[in-house]
Amino acid sequence: MNQDFRDFKERLLEAMLGQGGLSAADFAQALSKVRRATRRGDRTREPSPELRSLLEHAEGLARRL
Repeated sequence: MNQDFRDFKERLLEAMLGQGGLSAADFAQALSKVRRATRRGDRTREPSPELRSLLEHAEGLARRL
């Protein structure tokens, strides 16, 4: 796994833990999309623009909760 994916997973984990779990349906759906995209992604390359967009959306929702 390359460093970009490691950083990406850390940001996802921080978003999840920062909210004390999944309390809002929109946030839970956004995290689910990020998780699925991460599993499908090629971890030997940088995260795709789609994956980055999904993560930024989830982070935005986390800030609003």
